[in-house]
Amino acid sequence: MSKFPSFYDPSRIGTLYYPDVATIAAEATSAGLKPAVEDKEDVHLVIIDMQVDFCHEKGSLYVPGAIGDIQRTIEFIYNNAERITNITCSLDSHLPHQIFHPAWWADEAGNHPAPFTLITYDDIKQGKWRPLVAPVQSTNYVKTLEQEAKKQLTIWPYHVMIGSIGNALDPELFTAVLYHSIARKTQPTWLTKGSIPLTEHYSIIQPEVPVPNHPMGGKNKPFLDTLSKADVVVIAGEAESHCVLETVEDLVEDFSSQPEALQKIYFLRDCTSPVLHPDVDFHAIAQARFAEFAKQGVNFIDSTDKLPF
Repeated sequence: MSKFPSFYDPSRIGTLYYPDVATIAAEATSAGLKPAVEDKEDVHLVIIDMQVDFCHEKGSLYVPGAIGDIQRTIEFIYNNAERITNITCSLDSHLPHQIFHPAWWADEAGNHPAPFTLITYDDIKQGKWRPLVAPVQSTNYVKTLEQEAKKQLTIWPYHVMIGSIGNALDPELFTAVLYHSIARKTQPTWLTKGSIPLTEHYSIIQPEVPVPNHPMGGKNKPFLDTLSKADVVVIAGEAESHCVLETVEDLVEDFSSQPEALQKIYFLRDCTSPVLHPDVDFHAIAQARFAEFAKQGVNFIDSTDKLPF
């Protein structure tokens, strides 16, 4: 028998509309699910950056496959609402002037870099690209990124900017999160990240390069503690190749001394898709890293599998 509420309409995924909050709340209240506080097993679902700009075809940084990922995530929530104790949704949240946006950089002729341009430390030294904002700090950042994170700076289209519709969760997914919250009498957590101008912040755990003395410039220790206390951590989200991969990487690193902690992580492999880049096979990179995580104990399952916990 379907566990989907009557208001659920998968055809609306990837579109913009106003959810009927009163109907959602009424059906959630009458669902008869026990309060989450009574759960004997703490199951924490983490949904990474399933926002309009990433998940809608008209979004500024659309991830192909995201609409199907959202549908499977929503249906995972409805099918397992009585088992999911808490839901955390991360919201990538940017400003116009950030180091990975075109306006931060220019070439000798004053042209801004196109989206998906890779900027290296050598490019800056040779004058191919120059930072228009905080030149010393920007140059040091690109150098540090290459030396410590083993990455090059990617210029992205303007995306998920604070105050824009692109920053919002997909409305149908928001509906599922709201339904779960009211039905289980538990608050969802909204975790924002990515607003520090001088660093990238893919992972929901920490920025690419630490920013001392900034409240969001280091590891999110309170959130790590929350996940550490959970019995099961389930992960879905976008994009597989960036924010999802970096988040799982940070969790594996943080829990590496506790094999039992890694074994409680369950990644929904059919609820994520990679960024498509003209030159870089991000999907292959992510899959190679996931294979390494699996050897360390992280579980990879489909959203339709019978829950193995």
